[in-house]
Amino acid sequence: MWGRLPGIAGSPAWAVPLHRWSGVVAFVLTLPVAFQCIWSSGFSVDTARTVIHSLAGCLFYGAFAAKMLSLRLRGLPGWVLPVLGGLLAVILTVVWFSSAFWYFTQSGQPKF
Repeated sequence: MWGRLPGIAGSPAWAVPLHRWSGVVAFVLTLPVAFQCIWSSGFSVDTARTVIHSLAGCLFYGAFAAKMLSLRLRGLPGWVLPVLGGLLAVILTVVWFSSAFWYFTQSGQPKF
């Protein structure tokens, strides 16, 4: 984004470390949640929602690994990183809608 969008010349010195560390912290915070989901439920095929959630959860970590690896590889086309970042955002949205949104829209005590 910095230097690529009109009106944004360069990034402040604090932006790069903040972006990297906030990404690391966000990823580390997802690991206990993923571990709990895998440990308690496993790959669930009970309903369409759980299949979508299980697949999206697996795809999220694959897309994240691909995005992080693409940062280190030289010679990749310029479109690879934005596509992987967009894919990661879409998958994370699917994971959220198939879990948290469902949970918060249940009336009474949700069944797991």
